[in-house]
Amino acid sequence: MAIGPKLEFRQSQQLVMTPQLMQAIKLLQLSNVDLIAHVNSELESNPFLERDDSPDGAGPGAEPPNSENTPDADNRPAEIQEGDWLSNELETNPEAISDNLDSELSNVFPDDNGEYQAVDPVQQKADNWRAPSNNTSSGTFDYNLEAFVAAEISLSEHLQEQLGFVLTNPADVLVAHQLIDCIDESGYLRIDDAEMSERLGVSKQDLERVILALQRLDPVGVFARDLSECLKLQLKEKNRYDPAMQTLVENIELLALHDLVKLKRICKVDDEDLKEMVLEIRELNPKPGAAFNNEVAQPIVPDAFVQPASDGGWTVELNTESLPRVLVSQSYYSRISQGPKNDKELAYFTDSLQTANWLVKSLDQRAQTILKVSSEIVRQQEGFLNYGIQHLRPMNLRVVADAISMHESTVSRVTANKYIATPRGIFELKYFFSAAIASSAGGESHSAESVRYRVKQLIDAEDPKRILSDDALVKILKDDGVDIARRTVAKYREALRIPSSVQRRKEKKSLT
Repeated sequence: MAIGPKLEFRQSQQLVMTPQLMQAIKLLQLSNVDLIAHVNSELESNPFLERDDSPDGAGPGAEPPNSENTPDADNRPAEIQEGDWLSNELETNPEAISDNLDSELSNVFPDDNGEYQAVDPVQQKADNWRAPSNNTSSGTFDYNLEAFVAAEISLSEHLQEQLGFVLTNPADVLVAHQLIDCIDESGYLRIDDAEMSERLGVSKQDLERVILALQRLDPVGVFARDLSECLKLQLKEKNRYDPAMQTLVENIELLALHDLVKLKRICKVDDEDLKEMVLEIRELNPKPGAAFNNEVAQPIVPDAFVQPASDGGWTVELNTESLPRVLVSQSYYSRISQGPKNDKELAYFTDSLQTANWLVKSLDQRAQTILKVSSEIVRQQEGFLNYGIQHLRPMNLRVVADAISMHESTVSRVTANKYIATPRGIFELKYFFSAAIASSAGGESHSAESVRYRVKQLIDAEDPKRILSDDALVKILKDDGVDIARRTVAKYREALRIPSSVQRRKEKKSLT
């Protein structure tokens, strides 16, 4: 057979990840906080995008202007027809341009000299709320409310303000500043003494002397190297650090294990004294610096709301407040569409316009997909909404994907970092997906989450004199129709951070 070059035509199908498709997938898995940050970034870089702040704005579902919903080219003004270099990408709405022009002309007012000047309503509103000056000679009395709000002080600032009361030597003050920078958010000093003394150029004795001085600062217990030293400093402040208490603090790990018998023997006290000592330990603060943690917890903003319907069912609505509303700017298009453009400008504007159109469409698709998935989850978990977690059904991604004719990967992206507000609280969408545990009676299977909740209920209600072991929990659950193994119960108990029956028995015995 002869070998030579030849030309062949083949037809095949393949999935190509276009930039637009990748953008839609990226937006789908973003949380509402990350989505707002992404849209704000696009608003800054894309001149064709503008924020829709109108109360009845089209929001993320706004249809970008195109040739199907705009007047024919023959009906447009001549000056627009001449420079309409993007007619295939975006058509200009003459009515919107006219309204925009009227709004600009309506902002022209005469000043004190009788001359006319344009007034920006946005800037005018900002000037009305401008931070006031302290000059009251003009007779105006404006107050800046933020000036009356006390700034929250950090732990480092609080400690530095007290240095002058415990240290006077400038060299010691410099060492103290370095040590303050080394404490963690709980107030502990996590350093290696030898390494720190070498780095600061001081002896270990001088370093220890500075640390002992800093341990006298408020709050009591800061600059401790471990938990035992932290408790020791607080007990000394209360004048309760006697030999028995010292032994208890030095063996604090036995208290964590609730080994009261051994503690009573090594502390040489009776049951009553040991109980009082334990109560005093529990009144101490193991993290004295935590009170100065000024980090503000970000509240969870739900992506959808579930409300009871008039027919006894449930309705799902999107949280429009968490959805950024953007649209393609027609006014900007009308300005740049007139006049010739060079190849570089034309390529930039064309790419920006395509990106803006795809962003608006992707936001609308994201919102509709979240609504569709949330509605199906609510339909599947109607028993949970009506009766509680005991009636949570086992469910996986395929059940929802088949019901709404979507791929499992799409459902997985939609449920990631998305929350839904129900009458029973705010839950992540992934919360409603759990494994199935077979029924011992051969009936409908149980959700792993509901079984985990049942284990917690049984342990919380157990008699202190009859602590339930894992085997006892298995027997009770099987009597309730749940076919579960002992190791599964132990796994659920550990996930709930519930100690074993032996540890619970010691703990509850110490409280009596």
